[in-house]
Amino acid sequence: MDNLIDDISILSDQEKEACEVVKVSENKNTGKERKLYNESYGCQMNFSDSEIVSSIMAENGFDTTSNVEDADVVFLNTCSIREKAEQTVRKRLVQFNGVKKNKPEMLIGVLGCMAERLKSQLLEEEKIVDLVAGPDAYRDLPNLVSQVDDGTKAVNTFLSREETYADISPVRLNSNGVTAFISIMRGCDNMCSFCVVPFTRGRERSRDPHSIVAEAKDLFDKGYREVTLLGQNVDSYKWSAEQNNKARLEKMNDIEVINFADLLAMVAEIDSNLRVRFSTSHPKDITDKVLHTINKYENICNYIHLPVQSGNTRVLEMMNRTYTREWYINRVDAIREIIGQDCGISSDMITGFCTETEEEHLDTLSLMDYVNYDFSYMFFYSERPGTLAEKKYEDDIPLETKKKRLAEIIAKQQKHSLARNKRDVGRRHKILVEGFSKRSNDHLQGRNSANKVVIFPKGNFKKGDYVDVLVNDCSAATLLGNAV
Repeated sequence: MDNLIDDISILSDQEKEACEVVKVSENKNTGKERKLYNESYGCQMNFSDSEIVSSIMAENGFDTTSNVEDADVVFLNTCSIREKAEQTVRKRLVQFNGVKKNKPEMLIGVLGCMAERLKSQLLEEEKIVDLVAGPDAYRDLPNLVSQVDDGTKAVNTFLSREETYADISPVRLNSNGVTAFISIMRGCDNMCSFCVVPFTRGRERSRDPHSIVAEAKDLFDKGYREVTLLGQNVDSYKWSAEQNNKARLEKMNDIEVINFADLLAMVAEIDSNLRVRFSTSHPKDITDKVLHTINKYENICNYIHLPVQSGNTRVLEMMNRTYTREWYINRVDAIREIIGQDCGISSDMITGFCTETEEEHLDTLSLMDYVNYDFSYMFFYSERPGTLAEKKYEDDIPLETKKKRLAEIIAKQQKHSLARNKRDVGRRHKILVEGFSKRSNDHLQGRNSANKVVIFPKGNFKKGDYVDVLVNDCSAATLLGNAV
């Protein structure tokens, strides 16, 4: 699960969802015949995918609108990671269908992970949409829209082993003009027992690194100063010109294979003023080579999102995470040794997974004490249909117990986040300005290398500037200071 909004990272999943983490297409009027309204929920990959969708639709006669009432076509890019996420989508579909009653020619489509999981059920049984398209079917959207225009419901949930959308230049949505996402791979080969992603996004395939570098360079030339390389597991990125097929690469030792550390260096070398971030790393795959590459380049940010999920080895085995508590600690020790104590580390955690005992929950709390995460994304276990856990295990932890354990984890993370931020008080930080503070146009905000939000008086600075800020105060979520 990818991080969503920095200043709610120490809240529960219910509190996050109350914040309406959503991105909507902007108004863009170039005189095209029809208008698209595109709304996206979930992870950074979903937001990146919506930019690809907007590009495809723009090439096929669509401008975008931020007002659903003005739309001819409405797309909802969905998340299936938890039941609550799907409930949110269903509520929005009810609202969209209310608009459609007054505009019957409007077309409503569901895209993404929920579309892939439910497939034609949304069309045939629930009859709440006109079109369903999975994450690998976006090139087919113009054809699917034409089918609906001709009076036929349309669905394409084919999962590809090759599709990476490498040749499509995304339309940047809700962009601050400073930071952007670049998808470097699609799919996931990790069969974590609690997760639907392998079933909704298919097998891993890596994108041509030359197309990634070209996209990053184009963004830099247009004024962007930070890119985030996205993948479900970026550390398993592998690409070769001869055969870009991960399952067969290990047998082809005589050809050049570009791994994630190589790709990081390629992007970092575009320009020293282009910051590079990435998400998400998997503890079983992150290598010392990646860590040494981060340490080598000043413009590769010192921040790693390293989801642990549980601090107990038995629970990790049931989750099919394929590493132990000891392995995870080894990777954290390597980060601290190679990159340094100031490297930001964040995590994902799940409380109340099947059969988790109180003692095993305490193992997660003790691991948190060992790592001292800067922030975390914390959830209680929500069983998802079709996952290995749903098939193999009983969801036997009472909801009250799950919530109690989650509250304990949140409280501990609040303490750790504040302590880690206090270490930054009295220090200078290089900040990339992303825009005004959420609370005041008299202040600007940006992030430091460790991915912490820093707020300071705007002075004569503007978006896209690098500013040295002396931090003089903090909360558990934010650093406060003055430009120096």
